[in-house]
Amino acid sequence: MATHNELGQKGEQIAKAYLEENEYEILDENWVHGKAEIDLIVYKNGIIVFVEVKSRTSVAFGQPEDFVQQAKQKQMEIASLEYIEIMNHQNEIRFDIIAITFKKDNTYTLKHIEDAFWPED
Repeated sequence: MATHNELGQKGEQIAKAYLEENEYEILDENWVHGKAEIDLIVYKNGIIVFVEVKSRTSVAFGQPEDFVQQAKQKQMEIASLEYIEIMNHQNEIRFDIIAITFKKDNTYTLKHIEDAFWPED
């Protein structure tokens, strides 16, 4: 497996553990609809949260969250609409980003950005 894939998987596992520790219920992981994949779908306080996890080993070219661009946001929106229809969810939804930056000493920083974006039409 490529190093960037391993880094992404490691980041997703850290994000999942973080969310569970913060009392989010994990509904789905790596949920796919069409071309879109949503890393984590979680639930807390009546809100379904669609989470994009971005992991990097350096911020030289920008923060991890900077790489969740408009096209990805639109794909997540399309997939989220399908998901809430399948789940018959009538309450709020939200789009979050969890940004993880790994350091050379195998530690990391984690930033949870709640309500990070709302896809535009």
